[in-house]
Amino acid sequence: MNPSTDRILTTHTGSLPRPPDLAQMVFDHDDGKSVPGFEDRVREAVTEIVKRQRELGVDVVNDGEQGKISYATYIKERLTGFEGEPVGLAPADVLAHPDFGQRMASLMSSIRIVQPSCTGDVTLKDPDAVHHDIANLKAAAEAAGAERVFMTAASPGVVAMFFGNKHYPTREAYLAAIADAMRQEYRAIAEAGFILQLDCPDLGAGASVSVDADGDPKTTRRQVAEAIEALNHAVQDIPAEQLRMHLCWGNYEGPHDRDVELKDIVDLVLQAKPAGIAVEACNPRHAHEWEVFKDVELPADKYLIPGVIDSTNNYVEHPRLIAQRLGNYARLVGRERVMAGSDCGFGTFVGQDVVVPSVTWSKFEAMAQGAEIASRELW
Repeated sequence: MNPSTDRILTTHTGSLPRPPDLAQMVFDHDDGKSVPGFEDRVREAVTEIVKRQRELGVDVVNDGEQGKISYATYIKERLTGFEGEPVGLAPADVLAHPDFGQRMASLMSSIRIVQPSCTGDVTLKDPDAVHHDIANLKAAAEAAGAERVFMTAASPGVVAMFFGNKHYPTREAYLAAIADAMRQEYRAIAEAGFILQLDCPDLGAGASVSVDADGDPKTTRRQVAEAIEALNHAVQDIPAEQLRMHLCWGNYEGPHDRDVELKDIVDLVLQAKPAGIAVEACNPRHAHEWEVFKDVELPADKYLIPGVIDSTNNYVEHPRLIAQRLGNYARLVGRERVMAGSDCGFGTFVGQDVVVPSVTWSKFEAMAQGAEIASRELW
C-alpha cells in the first residue's frame, strides 16, 4: 500500500482514549471477572471511535484498541504459557535519573500492568478473540464509510520484552515460539483486508529495558536482528504492502538519554518485511532523526509514517509545524512515500491518560490541517 499519489494521508499509532465506563469494564475483564455487557460495550466504543477518527480527518483508521488492556499485555489472554512471577523492567534513563523515577512511579500508579513471566510452552489459547476484534472493526468501518483500515498486534519481540522468559533455553527459541503462536492472529487480520500493524517498541526501547540488555551496541544490534528475524518468519505469508510496523522508544515523557539512535539500527529495521515504517519524529529526543534519510536510502518498496503529533504532552501542535515535519521527510524519500502519524498511542495502557481526550482530538484536527498544508506545498 503506497500512502498516496496526490496528497499526504493521515493515520496514527493505534490506541485511543477509552470511555470511562469501558475502561473500568476492561479492568474487571482483565481481572477475570464476569462483566455483563462487555462485548456489546466494546462494539459500541469501536463504532464511536472509528466515526470520530473520520470526523477529525484521519484517513487510515483503526479500532483504537478499545477492548484491550494494553497494546502488548493483551496477549496473555490469547496465548498459553504466561503464569510465572513478573520480571521487572526499568528503562535505563529512569534508573539513571532516580528523582525522575520517583515522579514516574507516582504517575504510573494508576496504571495496572500485569506481565507474568513465561513458564510453559507458548501456544494459541483463544483463536476466536482476534475474530471478535475483526468483526467489530469491519462493522464500524462500514458504518463510517472508512475505506482504509489498520489493526494493531503485538510483535514477537515486544511480547518477549514484556513477558520474561523462564521456560525456553534461549531468547531465539522464545521468539520463535511466540512468532509461531501469533501467526494465526496476524494472518486473520490480513485476510480480513486490513493493514496489519506490528507494534515493535522492542526495537527501540528494548535496548534499555530488556532484562538482558547491557548497553553494548553489539548486544542491541543482535537483539534487534533476532526480533526482526522472528517477525519476518511470523508474517512470511502476508504481502509486504499489507504490513506496517511501529518503532518506539517508550511512550512516556522522560529523559530518554539512553535511547539507541535510529541511525544505529536503521539498516536492520529496513530488513523487516513490512512496507510501512512508523517512527517517532516529533519528541525532543528523536525529532532530528529525519536527517538519517539523508544518508540512508529508503528501499523503493517502503514508506514512512513519521510521528508529527506527540502522545506524551498536551500541547496541540501548530499545523504549520506539522507541515514542516512532513516536508522534511517528503523531500528526502519522496512525497508519495510519507504518511502523517503520531509518535505513539494515546491510550497505551488503560488508565494512562497523559493526554486528555479533548486535546487528543485537537491534535488529530491539527494533523489533518498540517497534512493539507504539506500536500499543497508538495504537489
